[in-house]
Amino acid sequence: MEAVNLLSSNRYTEKQIGYLFISVLVNSNSELIRLVNNAVKNDLGSRNPTFTGLALHCIANVGSREMAEAFAGEIPKILVAGDTMDSVKQSAALCLLRLYRTSPDLVPMGDWTSRVVHLLNDQHLGVVTAAASLITTLAQKNPEEFKTSVSLAVSRLSRIVTSASTDLQDYTYYFVPAPWLSVKLLRLLQCYPPPEDPAVRGRLTECLETILNKAQEPPKSKKVQHSNAKNAVLFEAISLIIHHDSEPNLLVRACNQLGQFLQHRETNLRYLALESMCTLASSEFSHEAVKTHIETVINALKTERDVSVRQRAVDLLYAMCDRSNAQQIVAEMLSYLETADYSIREEIVLKVAILAEKYAVDYTWYVDTILNLIRIAGDYVSEEVWYRVIQIVVNRDDVQGYAAKTVFEALQAPACHENLVKVGGYILGEFGNLIAGDPRSSPLTQFHLLHSKFHLCSVPTRALLLSTYIKFVNLFPEVKGTIQDVLRSDSQLKNADVELQQRAVEYLRLSTVASTDILATVLEEMPPFPERESSILAKLKKKKGPSTVTDLEEAKRERSADVNGGPEPAPASASAASTPSPSADLLGLGAAPPVPTGPPPSSGGLLVDVFSDSPSAVAPLAPGSEDNFARFVCKNNGVLFENQLLQIGLKSEFRQNLGRMFIFYGNKTSTQFLSFTPTLICSDDLQANLSLQTKPVDPTVDGGAQVQQAVNIECVSDFTEAPVLNIQFRYGGTFQNVSVKLPITLNKFFQPTEMASQDFFQRWKQLSNPQQEVQNIFKAKHPMDTEITKAKIIGFGSALLEEVDPNPANFVGAGIIHTRTTQIGCLLRLEPNLQAQMYRLTLRTSRETVSQRLCELLSEQF
Repeated sequence: MEAVNLLSSNRYTEKQIGYLFISVLVNSNSELIRLVNNAVKNDLGSRNPTFTGLALHCIANVGSREMAEAFAGEIPKILVAGDTMDSVKQSAALCLLRLYRTSPDLVPMGDWTSRVVHLLNDQHLGVVTAAASLITTLAQKNPEEFKTSVSLAVSRLSRIVTSASTDLQDYTYYFVPAPWLSVKLLRLLQCYPPPEDPAVRGRLTECLETILNKAQEPPKSKKVQHSNAKNAVLFEAISLIIHHDSEPNLLVRACNQLGQFLQHRETNLRYLALESMCTLASSEFSHEAVKTHIETVINALKTERDVSVRQRAVDLLYAMCDRSNAQQIVAEMLSYLETADYSIREEIVLKVAILAEKYAVDYTWYVDTILNLIRIAGDYVSEEVWYRVIQIVVNRDDVQGYAAKTVFEALQAPACHENLVKVGGYILGEFGNLIAGDPRSSPLTQFHLLHSKFHLCSVPTRALLLSTYIKFVNLFPEVKGTIQDVLRSDSQLKNADVELQQRAVEYLRLSTVASTDILATVLEEMPPFPERESSILAKLKKKKGPSTVTDLEEAKRERSADVNGGPEPAPASASAASTPSPSADLLGLGAAPPVPTGPPPSSGGLLVDVFSDSPSAVAPLAPGSEDNFARFVCKNNGVLFENQLLQIGLKSEFRQNLGRMFIFYGNKTSTQFLSFTPTLICSDDLQANLSLQTKPVDPTVDGGAQVQQAVNIECVSDFTEAPVLNIQFRYGGTFQNVSVKLPITLNKFFQPTEMASQDFFQRWKQLSNPQQEVQNIFKAKHPMDTEITKAKIIGFGSALLEEVDPNPANFVGAGIIHTRTTQIGCLLRLEPNLQAQMYRLTLRTSRETVSQRLCELLSEQF
């Protein structure tokens, strides 16, 4: 109370002590804050600038939500008022920034925003510096409102960069004019693409060239403060050049400048140079320039004392790798791996494996590289790496014999890593016959070599070797007796491990009772693996988190589509790691009964989560939700929704009246999502006709991670509405609430039916009651392409019947909608009129509501 009383004093010293006490010691939730707010309000309106400054400092230091509610509307007025003193403007800008960071929803954007931008033109550089911090934060969230700041920031930056150190005396730091302001202006420009106005763009290019030129000048002082200030501006300018990625000349100059820092005696400069060059390596303009520094980077890898700098050197080698230098870079990484720090070994192994696969012109080199990798760093070779070798060898006939010969030789070393035994066991079991003609690698020799490793291996590897042995029984009848003796031994048939015991018993039985034909069928070569995104790449992304070198490397990969087989298109919604395997029980019929969706129905007809602590109810549908929903009527997989924070992808399959949908939630930021709660909301009518069951999802989603939720679906009866997916979570302290329509539509339960022309027209006549037919004549929204139309009708779910309609330009389809209670036959006819750019769609089904709904859904597609 004493402190509150001091606030109303008119003496500066007393008022200052009151404010100091409150700023430092009073809890922001205290009851006293209300009394304090009155005093602060008086001082904000005071004509004494010192008192106004004290009040602003107090608001910024406490920074509570109550303070924001009370003053967020007042402070912008002080900031843009014509008669406010410079020191007060500075404080007001920083105070508003503090409130915006804690409670962005309480800071009202309004007519003051355009006036704040003009503070960049202020005479007082302190005001400009404070305003630049505020505008950068506001522009990240509302780029459109602050677009005008680009030209002002460029002209301000230009004036600073071209000034002599005597012009800005108060703001020159060790001969560098206004370094902090320069950095802030360069950072503000990174919120936007390159300026469209050629004059502004030319001026900015001139600024950046001047900064690069100044970096070449001899230093004006030997003090570290001078080089720190100069380099801070230089690195921020290089970040802007990289962000714009549009001026080849600047990118190459930036690269050469960074190249000079690679051998600088300052560790921090070497680290920053390597980090920035990683980003430059992904630009098509500067990739070649980066490659010229390969020797320096390899040298850094060998001689650098600091582990974090060595790690950046590995990242840079990975980013600069292409077809021309892959063999050299992979060889250097392998030799570094022998002495590399344990903390980064796994990451280097993944990178070597990816580069070896991606740039392998000769797959024998790839096999040699990976076996070398396992020999050098076996403990750090994850399952993904050796799985991938096997996938590639199985899929490529030209390398199978070489792979068998190489693993056979590698296994002869007295000490083999277990991962090598796994690869050797698998490859010899599949392709050992390709080297069996050589007496040095006869079938019996191969078997004895593998079996000599058997007792040293863990259970999963032994299980794999038993499978190799039974494959040998099929490939080489002459070793059948020897292998049966091994399978028959007590150590196998009575093994304490159930997996090994079961394999031994079943394989022994198979080898004794099956004829050679049956053996050959059961034990035939593995079929080629389906191509999909490399699981190693998926693991590296997961390990590194978002927006790292791997993402840039992805951008590069899209650019150089001449890598082996080109970039493999993976569905945007799901990486290979989280895609359910084709053998998964897609309809979940064998799974345990899943937990029903969320909360009980309320009397309002919508499901509302009555137990959640969320501050608001369900959000209205996200913009564009309807358009996305329409796109999914004729397809099952893809991205349903995306904003800056979250991506939602779908992958679904339907069979008769059942379906299973996988929803993938991807966190696009580097910050965790907390209290992550997806809820499916159905109206009462929809609940009666559509049964949905969901598996719960982990409430935290790490930055850059993706979680998957399975939804089991059953169509009980025909329905017209769609369920709503509502996602609520906390991101960086703010509550997020997103709703989208989930594309579960009646046509998903279509089973296509093939019909002859006669059967079709007979059935068409039977469905001639007026309420069974629905017809719609509408204008084409998309170009009238025959192939696309066919694909959409098939995607819609019905069979496309050729040569049924007398007019070959028309499209005819037939199918049956399956529900739990009944089956509804459907016939459709689509007549295009190219001259008028119109369609006539006719649907006949045995139920009026079904005809109506299918007609609505299909009309939207053309």
